[in-house]
Amino acid sequence: MNVEIDNSVVEKDKNKRKVVHGLIYAFLIILALIYLLPLLWVLLTSLKDDAILMTSPWAFPEHLMFENYSYAWTMGHLGTATLNSFIVCVTTLLVSMIVGSMAAFAIAKLRWKFSKLTLTYFMIGMMIPIHCVLIPLFIQFSSWKLTNSLVGLIIPYVTFSLPITIYIMVGFFESIPNELFEAAVIDGCSVPRMFVHVALPMARTGFMVTGLMSFVSNWNELLLAMVFISKEEVKTLPVSLTKFVGPYHTNYTQMFAAIVIAVIPTIIVYCIFANQIVEGLTAGAVKG
Repeated sequence: MNVEIDNSVVEKDKNKRKVVHGLIYAFLIILALIYLLPLLWVLLTSLKDDAILMTSPWAFPEHLMFENYSYAWTMGHLGTATLNSFIVCVTTLLVSMIVGSMAAFAIAKLRWKFSKLTLTYFMIGMMIPIHCVLIPLFIQFSSWKLTNSLVGLIIPYVTFSLPITIYIMVGFFESIPNELFEAAVIDGCSVPRMFVHVALPMARTGFMVTGLMSFVSNWNELLLAMVFISKEEVKTLPVSLTKFVGPYHTNYTQMFAAIVIAVIPTIIVYCIFANQIVEGLTAGAVKG
């Protein structure tokens, strides 16, 4: 009798788990469709003609017009724009990660009087909208001859990337046990070596998270690039996309083709680093 009752309880638990798992999978499938369907529609629209797009925007293209991509690449000068965006984003990423990680390590693990005040100072940068400093930056950069140059974009990009980088990295460094650093000091490890050989490997997941956020946000940034850049040869990719929108006519299908070209690098970067983030978080959960 007890065995039958126990079996019925086990079966009920299994059924509940199946229902819960089914609901979770259904929610994840719906969430995936919400994100993937707009990308699929943009891809299909980039292969249509403007006339077909206006008459049946949701229909599949009758003829795949790959010439939209060649037109967008040549007329929009997307090759040069992609290279400029890549230079700006990679440089910003390297500088913000190096400077931000060192500042975060000093705040989180080194004992000095103004560590908390310094963190608060950096956090103020997260509260300042970019619109508030746009005009003063333009006036100052114009006097320094930094407009129409990639350096004039890298400086504000690094400035606005540092607060969030420091904030996230401080959390990761604080999660590292102090016993590891104490053991390194006993073995004669200096502070720079301790930062490179102990702190950085342990905070690899933080680097992946902040790196992704910095790259994607700066790759899609438009406001600063439009204000500071007017020369064709130094325009970034988001600014080049605005060429397809005119006051009297807009090349929608070519514009969607350019959007697909602009989105591909961010998808590639995310796919490369997403697995490493998940592996790092899983390893940290197992160790804990």
